[in-house]
Amino acid sequence: MERKRYSGEFKAKVAIEAIKGEKAASEIAGEYGVHPTQIAQWKKQVMDEIPKIFSTKKERDARKEEEIKSSLYQQIGQLKVELDWVKKKLDLPVDAKRSLVEVENKEISIVRQCELLGLERSSFYYTPIGESGYNFELMNRIDEQYMRSPFYGVRRMTEWLRQEGYGVNRKRVNRLMRQMGLYAIYPKPRLSDGRDEQKRYPYLLRGLKIEYPNHVWCADITYVKMSQGYVYLVAIMDWYSRYVVSWAVSITLDVGFCIEALDKAKEVGNPEIFNTDQGSQFTSRAFTGRLTEARIKISMDGRGRVLTTYL
Repeated sequence: MERKRYSGEFKAKVAIEAIKGEKAASEIAGEYGVHPTQIAQWKKQVMDEIPKIFSTKKERDARKEEEIKSSLYQQIGQLKVELDWVKKKLDLPVDAKRSLVEVENKEISIVRQCELLGLERSSFYYTPIGESGYNFELMNRIDEQYMRSPFYGVRRMTEWLRQEGYGVNRKRVNRLMRQMGLYAIYPKPRLSDGRDEQKRYPYLLRGLKIEYPNHVWCADITYVKMSQGYVYLVAIMDWYSRYVVSWAVSITLDVGFCIEALDKAKEVGNPEIFNTDQGSQFTSRAFTGRLTEARIKISMDGRGRVLTTYL
């Protein structure tokens, strides 16, 4: 059965009859062929709209403005909830967040971009301070001795430098060796498991026969001695062909230059397995996230496997 449809003029006529109160609702219903409940609804609609007809333009504008404000506040609240959610998901190192800031963007200021990324403005403007000439000299001597005696730790290296006439303390030698990525090579007991939140992946290459290109890629970081200090080099290599797929350099051991090398390598292709050591750069979410997004299997050397990923 097709539903009856009434014009606006008809509804208004019936509603006015009901408002007059001269006839009972049942009489009006019989006269116009409409159910009493429907008449009551039309009457209510007319009564609700009458004050709006006689309201001033100022009142109408104020009411409209209030409605707009209410809608905007609701949208702002939703955007804040979404922004907080994004900040929690955007768990990147400081260097990676710094690289996301667009200095040339005129629509969003640098201050606002830092707020959106959860990055302190001072961290964005921070510039690493280079080493002094004396420290460069010490690093050269440490490098020379380490090549002769890779089993030298901080204590023995400090003692050797003192014998060579350098008045250094153990803290300085420790800092310089860590900065150069030098650690004494000797068998170490596994005293405890790591407690950091960075995920460790299993070693997938044990017993694996690598027979074609892009089967396995590996990456490692080393340092290169320059005339005025050191730079860090990360290289990504195809294990089968020994071809260096990409590389990048940096004056600091942040994750940024590792991600730069990985992005350049992915322009060439994708391996089935990507193997690294358990360095903080390779275990960071910023680095492993790019591999998992590309559906690349991640393999990591166990602790103490110092020769596995040597390039």
